[in-house]
Amino acid sequence: MTYFLAAAMLGVLLRFFSLASFEFDYRYVVHAHSHIALLGWVYIALTTIIYKLFLEKGQITKKYRRLFGFTQVTIMGMLLTFPFQGYALFSILFSTLFLFASYRFLFLFEKYAKIDNEHGLSFKCLRWALWYMALSSLGPWALGGIMTNLGVQSIWYRLAIYFYLHFQYNGWMVLSLIGLFVYVLEQNKLIIPKRKIGFFFRGLNAGIVLTYFLSVLWIMPPTFFYILGGLGALLQIGGILVLVDINMSHFIQKFLSPFQWLLLRIVLLLFSIKMLLQLVTAFPYFANLAATYLDFTIGYLHWTFLGVITVAIFFLLDYFRLLKIDKSTFIAFFTGFFTMEVLIFYKGISGWLGLPGFDLHILFLAVASLVIALSIMIMLGNLEAQRSIRIHNVNY
Repeated sequence: MTYFLAAAMLGVLLRFFSLASFEFDYRYVVHAHSHIALLGWVYIALTTIIYKLFLEKGQITKKYRRLFGFTQVTIMGMLLTFPFQGYALFSILFSTLFLFASYRFLFLFEKYAKIDNEHGLSFKCLRWALWYMALSSLGPWALGGIMTNLGVQSIWYRLAIYFYLHFQYNGWMVLSLIGLFVYVLEQNKLIIPKRKIGFFFRGLNAGIVLTYFLSVLWIMPPTFFYILGGLGALLQIGGILVLVDINMSHFIQKFLSPFQWLLLRIVLLLFSIKMLLQLVTAFPYFANLAATYLDFTIGYLHWTFLGVITVAIFFLLDYFRLLKIDKSTFIAFFTGFFTMEVLIFYKGISGWLGLPGFDLHILFLAVASLVIALSIMIMLGNLEAQRSIRIHNVNY
């Protein structure tokens, strides 16, 4: 949660960049913001939950603690270098060391995670999610050679970055969240037919691979690429629909608190919109639109990371009692997030349709970012208070 706050504060700094006379390199802070959000907040949250559910009871406590400490050093290194130098010697060094740390976590999961009959599908999802995480790292590894031989203006530079981002959020992050949700279902004795599992798993994974072609449509490739990307989007939607049916909601409500049920419904709504946006970009007109007006891409990425993934993590943290999410604080967070999304997408729509902008757009964006940061700060304070209470109860 501390890294989430750091990423949010960097976001606030970026939003206030044009409103105040700050002296910093905007691009460097963008790099720091994205790295800490993805690798500090999301990665640490997901691997912590996976460790608690699948690894903690094994014989790897010391190994995991050493790895956890090493990972913190790499993330702190990125936080202290990216804002001041961008992609340079030390920031690249810490980023590279982080990749090795993530490979080590994959190795520990492969070697020590225990599978049983009750948690077969969730284990399978998480295993593939971690391998997608490793696959995504081919993007960063390729950047060095691309920058040296082709330069940052090469299309291969952006393609490598999009490869990394796609398999990070569509592969590693979203699939791991689905796996953890399936774990919740398995924990509550929901029996999923084997035939349904097969359709779900094959469709979802084929969709994850094929939707990468949606990330290359900005280069206006042959029509076949659009077909593959659209097919991938349909397969992902089909895989999810096979797993989640209408009758499941009655089952789920029985073991969730009203607030957890609210969080889950919000995640499903945000995720449905994300999938719809993904499918729409398979059509050439909308693919070109997203490439022309970058606010659509920025809005989509924030919708995915700050909306779908973060709210899903809030649900899991609350459900597994790792952090009790206060409802009023979450409402403040979601209000800031939704306001920011409306403003970002409106800017893209106004450019597309020639609608008028408004003078306070940047200010409202900055205030929305500040609301998000303040709500995270309150959550972090609540976490420390809950930790103190647990320590007090153990001592007494």
